[in-house]
Amino acid sequence: MSKDTIDRVPPGQTLTEGFPVLHYGSVPYYNDMSKWDFKLFGLVEEEATISHKDFMALPRQEFNNDIHCVTTWSKLDNVWEGIAVSEVMKRIKLKPEAKYVMLHAEHGWSTNLPLEDFLRETSFFGIRHNGQLLTPEHGYPVRMVVPHLYFWKSAKWIRGVEFMEKDKPGFWERNGYHMYGDPWLSQRYDFD
Repeated sequence: MSKDTIDRVPPGQTLTEGFPVLHYGSVPYYNDMSKWDFKLFGLVEEEATISHKDFMALPRQEFNNDIHCVTTWSKLDNVWEGIAVSEVMKRIKLKPEAKYVMLHAEHGWSTNLPLEDFLRETSFFGIRHNGQLLTPEHGYPVRMVVPHLYFWKSAKWIRGVEFMEKDKPGFWERNGYHMYGDPWLSQRYDFD
């Protein structure tokens, strides 16, 4: 392994060439995308709902990153097609007290982020991974991608973003995972 590669792998992580599938509960499958929408709500001047058709029509770009899973695998040199968070944020105006977000996904799944992490230029809504449309197991039709944090923060099957004044735990955080999840600090669990 080259020094460049070693420098890109956080402590306790192992490289994989594959793209492991990990999740809790069942995988959602969509038969009618006209019923899919995306909500922006909470501490906003006016809530917004974006249809699947309008969401998929937003400008896309390519993102390149490494991803790190809390279960200790890392996958380098991922190429994504996605929608920058800044594009979606054009739909709303935040209230000044908004400091955190809760990402809401199918089956009541959620995860929390500080607003500044959500708004980073490296965070985006992923549609395609390494040239292929996301499969249902990997979050089709849209997953959040926050590459600087452990991959559980990159919610699969995302359906909305709630803007909040105070941080609160999402699904995995309520079940013992770290509230932030920095792979470089090995923030896997709440006792880390």
